[in-house]
Amino acid sequence: MLYFGGLVADDKSKNMKGQTEEICAKIDTLLAEAGSSKENLLTAMIYISDFAAKDRMNEAWLEWLPAKYLPTRATIGVAELGKDTLIEVVVSAAR
Repeated sequence: MLYFGGLVADDKSKNMKGQTEEICAKIDTLLAEAGSSKENLLTAMIYISDFAAKDRMNEAWLEWLPAKYLPTRATIGVAELGKDTLIEVVVSAAR
């Protein structure tokens, strides 16, 4: 099992979709380094500070991950994630 938490975008000037895309790329890199891939994701917990932007997060997530590989997921609205941080992701995957 692989566990990655606290994944946030480095470029906080991006909107919700842009930050989500950056995090998805980070997940790809981390999984590859551990000998896995996004097709092996099992769970995702997504924390967003602007629930009105959830559709833009979903758009980026679904562009990155084909429907047949979608993990169990929860999207949780939070009041604050840090200055200009719109989204934080926690995932688990099989190796």
